[in-house]
Amino acid sequence: MKLIKRLDRMLMKVETFILSYSIILIAVMVVGNVITRALPIKSWSFAAEVSQFAVIIATFMGISYAARKGRHIRMSAFFDLAPKKVKKVLAIIISFVTAVVLLILAHFAFQYAVWIKDMGRVTTALQVPAYFLVAFIPVGLTLGAIQFLRNMWINIKEEEVYIATDKKDFSEQV
Repeated sequence: MKLIKRLDRMLMKVETFILSYSIILIAVMVVGNVITRALPIKSWSFAAEVSQFAVIIATFMGISYAARKGRHIRMSAFFDLAPKKVKKVLAIIISFVTAVVLLILAHFAFQYAVWIKDMGRVTTALQVPAYFLVAFIPVGLTLGAIQFLRNMWINIKEEEVYIATDKKDFSEQV
């Protein structure tokens, strides 16, 4: 159990690092490209591609982070009005269904990444194999599914209602 918790903490640090630097990279690329366009020097031809990479990485790696922190989109209008026992059942069902959908999407994304690799596509400006970009999609979706399965498990195991593995639902305490 300690090994799993240690791996989970390491994964959270890696996710945080990837998300943080992806956002910083987007900002640097966009602002830098705007500045170079305003000056009488050549615009960065690679800025759009690098920004696209960073947006995809931040989006799909962010799924797991959002699920871990309970910051994902929820149907809180129905959830908050429900009694505690219904909330508990909803938390389990919603987490399970979300995990299944994410795993199905990860499967299709993986097939798509393999197809792009087989096609031999490369990006226009940087000439990087396009599957490098797409590879983050099934990884992020799978990590997100794992987090939702963890959320489901903690709701099965614990008496309180959890919206994330470390975050209880506090809508009852108003």
